Amino acid sequence: MLFVFGLIVFIYLLGRLAGYSTARRFSLVVGLLAAVALSHLVLPIHNPLLIITGGTFAGWLIALGLALGGAGYLSILQRLKSAANAKSDENTPMDKPLFSNSELDRYARHIMLREIGGPGQKALKQAKVLVIGAGGLGAPALSYLGAMGVGTIGVIDDDVVENSNLQRQMIHTDGRIGMPKVFSAKEAIEAQNPHVDVRPYHRRLTEADAEDLFADYDVILDGTDNFETRYLANAAAAKAGKPLISGALSQWEGQLSVFDPANGTPCYQCVFPEAPAAGLAPSCAEAGVSAALPGVIGSMMAQEAMKLITGAGQSLKGEMFFYDSLYADTRKIKLRKREDCPVCHAL
Repeated sequence: MLFVFGLIVFIYLLGRLAGYSTARRFSLVVGLLAAVALSHLVLPIHNPLLIITGGTFAGWLIALGLALGGAGYLSILQRLKSAANAKSDENTPMDKPLFSNSELDRYARHIMLREIGGPGQKALKQAKVLVIGAGGLGAPALSYLGAMGVGTIGVIDDDVVENSNLQRQMIHTDGRIGMPKVFSAKEAIEAQNPHVDVRPYHRRLTEADAEDLFADYDVILDGTDNFETRYLANAAAAKAGKPLISGALSQWEGQLSVFDPANGTPCYQCVFPEAPAAGLAPSCAEAGVSAALPGVIGSMMAQEAMKLITGAGQSLKGEMFFYDSLYADTRKIKLRKREDCPVCHAL
């Protein structure tokens, strides 16, 4: 049996040196296993060849089945990769496909999903997503936007990495304490996926620049922790006709919704007409927050962005999702537009 496995390794490596594709090398291995299994079926039991190869017919038949399964998987994966590149723009030069081989391997599990496929992964690569805040919610959202292959990711935040952030903001590290969060996030995202473009804006979002900034992006994610910026982001996104994915946290609970008044759904101010009185909605710094909770809600924000970009599934437009991590409870409620909303009533 060791002799056969040695032959398999030799054939695989020889095929690699000869420049054969992985699928072709697997086919050579399948041929060898088929020959061994057949020899155990037809040759006499004391034949020297059977003694050299060892094992039993049933054992080699199982090995052949596993090899065939691997070869089939590689064949399907290769076809999906070809389909992904076939969806490139017509003006893309033939010698420069939309996806490199490295990217196709990286996104293979996405491309294999029926709801995404090659066209969906292409849409992600061509998408531009802006994340407001690189803290508790922004950190996991940014990580997964980069990992899933969103081509251009903007991140705006005026804060720097602090030691107290590291309990929950996994995108930052101890070695980057004192660094502006946007540059820390850029470093982490590009280290994980060098195929994306990260645009850091080390400043606070203001009314003066929100309109121009939002115009450059397709989807806006709001991971801020203050109502002033939330209302500003909502108004600017509504005016620009861009969907706004908004998340919020408090101790053990999180909430999430997609506001897209340009397509008939409520906006953030429809649901929250006024900011709560001082002390009624304390920040994480004031009230504390469970370490993993921002990861749950922030990851869901990235998932909602992926669905909006690819058209997969059903987004949280017109709904709000609540998660109570202390008691593992979830619920959703329907949202309605407010006729007197100063932001979206005229849209």
